[in-house]
Amino acid sequence: MAGNVRPRGTEAFEQVTPDRIRNVVLIGHAAAGKTTLVEALLAGTGAVSRAGRVDDGSTVCDHEDIEHKLGRSVSLAVASVAVEGVTGTVKVNFVDTPGHADFVGEVRAGLRAADAALFVVSAVDGVDGITRMLWEECASVGMPRAVVVTHLDQQRGDFDESLAICQRVFGEGVQPLYLPLLGDDEMPAGLIGLLSQKIFDSSSGTRVEREADPQHIELIETLRQALIEGIIQESEDDTLLDRWLGGEEVGFDTLVEDLEKAVARGSFHPVLPVDALTGLGIPELVEVILRGFPSPLERPLPTVTTPGGSPREAVECDPAAPLVAEVVKTTTDSFVGRVSVVRIFSGTLAQDMTVHVSGHFAQFAGSDRGHPDHDVDERVGAVSTILGGTLAPVTRGVAGDIVAVARLGRAETGDTLSAPSAPALMEPWAMPEPLLPTAVTARTSADEDKLSQGLGRLVAEDPTVRVVVDPDTRQMVVWSMGEAHLEVLLDRLRSKYNTEVDTQSVRVALRETFAKPASGHGRHVKQSGGHGQFAVADVEVEPLPEGSGFEFVDRVVGGAVPRQFIASVEKGVRAQMERGVGAGYPMVDLRVTLVGGKAHSVDSSDAAFQMAGSLALKEAAAAAGVALLEPIDDVRVVVDDEYVGTVMSDMSTRRGRVTGTTSVGNGRSEVAGEVPAIELTRYAIDLRSLAHGTGAFTREYVKHALMPQHQVEKVLAAAAG
Repeated sequence: MAGNVRPRGTEAFEQVTPDRIRNVVLIGHAAAGKTTLVEALLAGTGAVSRAGRVDDGSTVCDHEDIEHKLGRSVSLAVASVAVEGVTGTVKVNFVDTPGHADFVGEVRAGLRAADAALFVVSAVDGVDGITRMLWEECASVGMPRAVVVTHLDQQRGDFDESLAICQRVFGEGVQPLYLPLLGDDEMPAGLIGLLSQKIFDSSSGTRVEREADPQHIELIETLRQALIEGIIQESEDDTLLDRWLGGEEVGFDTLVEDLEKAVARGSFHPVLPVDALTGLGIPELVEVILRGFPSPLERPLPTVTTPGGSPREAVECDPAAPLVAEVVKTTTDSFVGRVSVVRIFSGTLAQDMTVHVSGHFAQFAGSDRGHPDHDVDERVGAVSTILGGTLAPVTRGVAGDIVAVARLGRAETGDTLSAPSAPALMEPWAMPEPLLPTAVTARTSADEDKLSQGLGRLVAEDPTVRVVVDPDTRQMVVWSMGEAHLEVLLDRLRSKYNTEVDTQSVRVALRETFAKPASGHGRHVKQSGGHGQFAVADVEVEPLPEGSGFEFVDRVVGGAVPRQFIASVEKGVRAQMERGVGAGYPMVDLRVTLVGGKAHSVDSSDAAFQMAGSLALKEAAAAAGVALLEPIDDVRVVVDDEYVGTVMSDMSTRRGRVTGTTSVGNGRSEVAGEVPAIELTRYAIDLRSLAHGTGAFTREYVKHALMPQHQVEKVLAAAAG
C-alpha cells in the first residue's frame, strides 16, 4: 500500500476542509513508545527537521517541565501536520496521550477529540489491562483502530508473539498488513508486504523495493491467505467471498479498496510493525492513516441539546453550519494565559468572534465535573494550530478540526462552545471518578491566599480532580486518580501557581455515641466576689437506633431547674455533642433526659446551666464508655474474572462484607460489598496492584455503623496522644 508522502508547510492549514482532516489518538500502556512514534511521524512527514527523544526532553508532545523531569507523558498533547497523499493535502491531528493508569482521563479526552485510534503495543511488554479496556470502549462505539507494534529493535522484541497476543486480546479483525524483515543481526531491516508480496528493504540506509525472497514466499502465502479472507469477509460485495472460494483471483486494487473501507468502518484492524527510531514502517503507517482512517464527515457526532436540556437539531459537520465545539483540554501558559484545545464539530471558529460558553454537567447522569453550571458569552483570542507546546496562528478552524484558542477566561475542560444565536450543550464524555483522597494545607500564610485559586484552576483544567472541604473534619481534600496524578497536581501548584502545600492523612468523619445507658451529674459552681455561677443538672442518657438523631426530654419535677433554664441545659448538651467527648467527633443518636438539678436565685444563669448540661453529658459518657460509628460505603469493583477471588478476599481483610458478584461480560465481573470508609483511603492504589491494572471501582456512602472495639481503642489512643 505504501506510497510517497511529501511534507507540506503550515500554510496548507488555511485551506483545510472537513474531508481533508484526520484526527488520530494514540493509546497504549506506559513506555509503549507513543510519544516516540509521534516524533517519527512528525519527522517522516516533514513537520520537524529531526525526531526528538524522550530521554533528553526534546520531544514535541512532552513539552511540560514535569514531563521532562519524570521522563513520561502526563497530559494530552496535539501535534498537527499537513501531508500530501494520493488524493491531495490532508491535515492530520495526532493526539498523544499518557499511558499511566492515573491519567486515563486524558485518554478519554483524546478519544472524544479523535475519529480513529492507533493502539501502540510494545513487542516486549504486550497488552496491559487498561489498553484492553480502552480497546473494548472504542469497539462499543465503532471507532476505527489500527495496531502499531513497537520496540522490535529490543532484544526481547517479538513481533509474532505480539501479533498473537493482539489477536487473542483484541478479538476478530486483527490482521497484519506487513511483517518485519530481519537482517543478519536479527534486527528489523525492512518490511514484507503481505498484500503486495513485495520486500521493502532498508538495510542499505535507503528504502529498496524488490520481489519477495524464496524463503519468505511460504510465510507470505500463509498469512496473506488469512488477510485476504479477513478483508473479503468485510467487503460490501456479497459475491466476492464466493468468487474467492471458487478460485477466482481478487485484484490488488479491489483488496486495497475493501481494506480501506473496512478500516474506516471500524470492523478491520491492520497491524503494522514500526521502528520509530529508524523510521521503518512510518510511510506505510501514514498511508493507512490517510487512506484507511475516516474523515470527520464519516463519524457520528455527539448528542447536543440546548443549555436548558431541551432537544435541538442534530449537529452537522459543515463549516457553514452554526458553531458547536468542545473544550477537550485546558492549560495555563505564563505568557498567553488560559489556552483551550478545542475540537470543532460544526461550523467555523475564527479569531475575535464571540462564542457562547456552556458548562452544564448535572443534567447528565454521573457526569458531575466538580464546578457550578455556567453560561456566558466570550470573545475568543487567537486561533492556532498546535504542535505540542508551539502554537501557530491561523485565521480559523473548521468543522472537524482541532485547534487552540486563547483568552477564553471562563471556558473549562468539557465545556461547549457554540454560536450565541443558537446556544448548545454537548453530552459530556465518560470520565472516571477520582478515588484517592489526600488532605492538603498551605505551607505558609502567604500560600493560603493562593491555594484556593490554584486548586480552582486545576479543577478547571482537569475533570478528574475534585477539591472538597469536609464539613466534619474541616480538611481540604484533593481527590485524584492515584499517586502519580497527585504528584503532578502538587508540582503544578508549585511551578505554575507558586503555591507550596503539605499533605496529610485524610481523617474519616466518624461519629460518637454511647455504648450503654448512663447517668451524669453536671455541677458548675464558682464564686469569686460579686455574682457567682451556680448550676446543677442531672441527666440520664441512652443510645438510640442509628439515624434516630437527638432527643431531649424534660422530666424535672418540683421546679428543681427553673423553666427558663431548661433550654439552657439542652443548648449545653447539644454544644458538647458537636464537640464530642472521646475522640472529638460529633455525637449522634442519643436521648438525653433532664431529671433534676439545682439553681440559685442570684448566681444561676443561662451560661451556667449550659456548662452544667455539658458537664453532665461528659460524666455520663465516662460512665457508659464511648462507642464510635464509622461510615460504611457500598463498593462496586469491576475486575477480570481471574481476580474476583482476590478482590473478595481483600474486602474481607478490610472488614468488608461481600454482598454479591455479577458477570458483566467480556470475562469480567462486578464484586459488590459494604466496606468501612476508613479502610478505603488507599484502595485506588491497592486495587491496581491486586488486579494488575484491570480493576475499576465506585464507592457510595450507605450508613454509619458501630466500629469494633479494638479499632475504637486505636482511634481514642491516637486522639489522646
